[in-house]
Amino acid sequence: MNTSPRTPRRLRSAALLVAGTVGVGALLYAMPTEGSAATGLQRSGTRAEIRVDQVGYAVGETKKAFVMGSQAALQEAGFKLVDRDGKVVATGKVGARTGNWNSTYDAVHVLDLSAVNTPGSYHLELTGSAAGTSPTFKIASARDLMTPLVEDNVRFFQAQRDGADVLTNVLGRKPSHLTDRQATVYATPHYNDEGNQLLDEKLTRVSGPVDVSGGWSDAGDFLKFTHTTSYALAEMLLAQRNTPNAAGLSAETGHGLAWLDKMWDGKTGTLYAQVGIGAGNEGVRTDHDVWRLPEDDDALTVAPGDPDYTVKHRPVFRAGEPGAPISPNLAGRMAAVFALAAQREAPGNPAAAKTWLDKAAAVYAQADTEPSGELVTAFPHGFYPESSWQDDMEFGGAELALAAKALGDDRAADWQQQAAGWAKAYLDSDTKGTLGVADVSALAHTDLLTSLGAAQAAGISAADLTKDLRRQLDDGVSRAARDPFRAGAVYNDFDAVPHTLGLVATAKLYEKATGDPHYRAFGTEQRGWAMGANSWGTTFMIGAGEVYPHCPEHQVSNLAANPAGTGDDILRGAVVNGPNAASKLAELNTFPTMKKCAANPPGGGTWTAFDGKGSRYLDDAGAWQTVEPAVDFTSTALLAFALTAN
Repeated sequence: MNTSPRTPRRLRSAALLVAGTVGVGALLYAMPTEGSAATGLQRSGTRAEIRVDQVGYAVGETKKAFVMGSQAALQEAGFKLVDRDGKVVATGKVGARTGNWNSTYDAVHVLDLSAVNTPGSYHLELTGSAAGTSPTFKIASARDLMTPLVEDNVRFFQAQRDGADVLTNVLGRKPSHLTDRQATVYATPHYNDEGNQLLDEKLTRVSGPVDVSGGWSDAGDFLKFTHTTSYALAEMLLAQRNTPNAAGLSAETGHGLAWLDKMWDGKTGTLYAQVGIGAGNEGVRTDHDVWRLPEDDDALTVAPGDPDYTVKHRPVFRAGEPGAPISPNLAGRMAAVFALAAQREAPGNPAAAKTWLDKAAAVYAQADTEPSGELVTAFPHGFYPESSWQDDMEFGGAELALAAKALGDDRAADWQQQAAGWAKAYLDSDTKGTLGVADVSALAHTDLLTSLGAAQAAGISAADLTKDLRRQLDDGVSRAARDPFRAGAVYNDFDAVPHTLGLVATAKLYEKATGDPHYRAFGTEQRGWAMGANSWGTTFMIGAGEVYPHCPEHQVSNLAANPAGTGDDILRGAVVNGPNAASKLAELNTFPTMKKCAANPPGGGTWTAFDGKGSRYLDDAGAWQTVEPAVDFTSTALLAFALTAN
């Protein structure tokens, strides 16, 4: 939970030793024995650290690991690949130097394991002038590796459920925010330029009550946004095409759809944008002012006018006046989600599909295609800044066209034409980005390619769309070529991990749309970085690999029986922000009710030893800058893994 405005962003566990009692102590991974996995210390040679994709590598794909240490030690080093029975199955010399990292680790070298394709569990050991042992990893089919990750991502969404329909077997969840069933709608709040203080003395009621219960909490806090939920749900529905049988995925997309359906009032043409408030003042207390379990809000005794009234009776804010044009980013992606729901229902329930299609068409038709001022994302806007909207309109049009084709609706050609027109507008704009909560062009381009085929529309051809997909990937390829760990995303700012996984998903989308495998190895390298082949040697998904975040900035996880998170008590499947600029970690969140939790790396010491290039990583319950999970982070991972599974 971030008490400041959000800036642009957000196979077995190692044992833990607790210093002091749970809730007041720091956590350390168990000290490894000499020669064991997860340490760089051995009987001989100079210390070095091996970084691998701890989830594993698919049969037939490029398999790169990295070793970092001193250049003098690594020049004459070799490695051996050892299977679970202790048999050496491959040996080799440490590969080319890819760069330096920090003053301690002045050399990073690559280890190429691509020739090994026998399924099994393995670890790496250094030989010669350096010593070190990697965590265990697998080689298996892509489906066997990726499907469990998708299912773990689904579990995170289950943990994020709000309302009455929670799953009690996930982190002991209880029904929460039941007052959302009769919520009051308020006028758009006004904020200072920094977006961290509400300027209104009090909120102004405009309508209600409305039922906005259910859905998912956005991140480590309990706010709910149409902006992020529609993005996450779109990716989950797209993922269902590739992994339709992933455990829990269908039910969870249904849960998300039920809430988004409440946020659109088709009778009045009103789209609700947000439930709860995260930045207030002395007279208006907010979600970000209290560290608690969500069900505690329902137990509050408050009266109108009390500062805590808006904690229990959470305000609802509209995207615009009833019937007025809707911010096009929201209209486009809401239409895309409803149209994707129509596509899902079309084969077995055409009547339900038609209902979803009509809702998608209505919200799409109400888009404000000549917006002025800030786009509507969240209140304050600084929580989720966004300037790109033509991509959302392209996305909505493309999914409407595909849904209409599936239902034999004669509006398909018109929506395809509109989508192509918005694609052209996006390509001509100066707000182009890569896949993430603020840019869905990769999703839009891919499904518009499916709709268009070899045809042209609005001056846009398949070649134009594939060229822009290459533009998004080439930016990452260029950056990765200069990075010692071949990272394609910026890791000294917010959203390092979701942007990385966005590149993984985009590489797969490009290959599926074009048949061109040019970016396949790049995508694999990016997945590896997010899953452990980085300087810190940790995955950035809870429960994945041997080393993963144990102390997320997440209220339910922190206040559960075991805040450190091991076994079934972890926030499994949650994807966190990952490393950030060192300067952004000068101040951590603290609350009197927050259970202290800080996990250090295997072998002792601190994560600081592995910081470099202006970046820093902390696994601490107060470090929202690095270990707060979010629905948009996790949905991008889920899509990337689902696309990789096939």
